[in-house]
Amino acid sequence: MHVMVIGAAGMVGRKLVEKIAAQPGALGYDVEALTLVDVIAPPVPAQLASIASALALDLSEPGAAGKLVARRPDVVFHLAAIVSGEAEADFDLGYRVNLDGTRWLFEAIRQEGMTAPYKPRVIFASSIAVFGEPFPEKIGDEFFTTPLTSYGTQKAISELLLADYTRKGFFDGVGIRLPTICIRPGRPNKAASGFFSNILREPLAGQEAVLPVDESVRHWFASPRSAVGFFLHAARMDTARIGPRRNLTMPGLSALVGEEIAALGRIAGQKAVALIRREPDPVIRRIVAGWATDFDARRAGELGFKAESTFDEIIRIHIEDELKGNI
Repeated sequence: MHVMVIGAAGMVGRKLVEKIAAQPGALGYDVEALTLVDVIAPPVPAQLASIASALALDLSEPGAAGKLVARRPDVVFHLAAIVSGEAEADFDLGYRVNLDGTRWLFEAIRQEGMTAPYKPRVIFASSIAVFGEPFPEKIGDEFFTTPLTSYGTQKAISELLLADYTRKGFFDGVGIRLPTICIRPGRPNKAASGFFSNILREPLAGQEAVLPVDESVRHWFASPRSAVGFFLHAARMDTARIGPRRNLTMPGLSALVGEEIAALGRIAGQKAVALIRREPDPVIRRIVAGWATDFDARRAGELGFKAESTFDEIIRIHIEDELKGNI
């Protein structure tokens, strides 16, 4: 099997590749070739050096998608995107990267299949941002997508394209609606949701963090470890079980910001909690106010997708995976 990861230099992409390297059977089949793609050349784990190639390529540039698809990968993980806050701030960039790049990828696959039989599995990183208020208490699998951000709109349009290209038989698509991934390692990024991770990651490292919203804000979360698990499961599952509705809301944990902070206190003590500085940001508060807070993700659960059930578990995963067990 030839596997391609687009967005392989990003946090989830990097962890996905590391998992494939550490656990050769993670995808359920042997990987004979691996192509890693991002706007900068992604790192290649030493264990995969003999089968992997790294490409620096911008999917949103004309002709880029065709060059990638000409390699005829059997499985394509499409993780490339700019994050929510940046997509909201730069309208043109958001639509070029998040929508045009995705459509060109899908269309390149369709065109490739017109010359010789070709039907790869495409696993697309979508988001719970495809939903917009007003919300029910829990958002079920039948709730409609009416996003209230440009990022959410770009993802929702891409979901429709994925479903239609799959219906027409051009590829075998699975859309993964990710919860907010927490705790994200590394430095803060431009995602409007970044503070959910910042208020845990920085205090765990002995650094100050800024909380721009009230502790009463509720949101939907899963760990980076779960995110990788979602994509691996989508790559190896029997997609006939999904049916025509190809985009799935992933399982997660609904929690208040205050519950995040309480879990931090239980695990790292009140000295860590004291490093959180309250600094209201009206822009972030407005964006977050339109986000979904809780889901009934039973359809994905019945299909075998799994996530954490407590914030203590999410924090401990970060300590294990990023801090080597030390705080």
